[in-house]
Amino acid sequence: MTQEEKQLLIKDLCARLPYEVQGITSEGVVSPLLTKGEADWDILTSLNYRIVKHGWRPYLRSMSSMTEEEKKEYKLLQTVCGSYHYEFGDIVDDVELFDNFISIDYLNAHHLDYRGLIQMGLALEAPEGMYNTKN
Repeated sequence: MTQEEKQLLIKDLCARLPYEVQGITSEGVVSPLLTKGEADWDILTSLNYRIVKHGWRPYLRSMSSMTEEEKKEYKLLQTVCGSYHYEFGDIVDDVELFDNFISIDYLNAHHLDYRGLIQMGLALEAPEGMYNTKN
């Protein structure tokens, strides 16, 4: 894995920390990115160790695996994002940027691979049913 690939993977995984992403090591051990209560200041060291030493790769869902229900939720989310902006107007000045934050958070929460990590070999396609995406 190149340094650029490792940096991309760590950037992606940091955004997914709260969402209980599962992965597998090169030895075939399936484990979560974090165990409950593990998040602390040493998380980047832990990520680097898992990725480099153990070849840990996350299980993600390809964008094409998005269900019809998720597509409807996502489209609805895009529609109502503007109204959220007015509620948080003092915090976020740029509506488009705010919409992007909400969109990315949705994709992370549903374990969707919007960066193409599966195609790059940095992540694995999640087996069907691995993640319960019901809210």
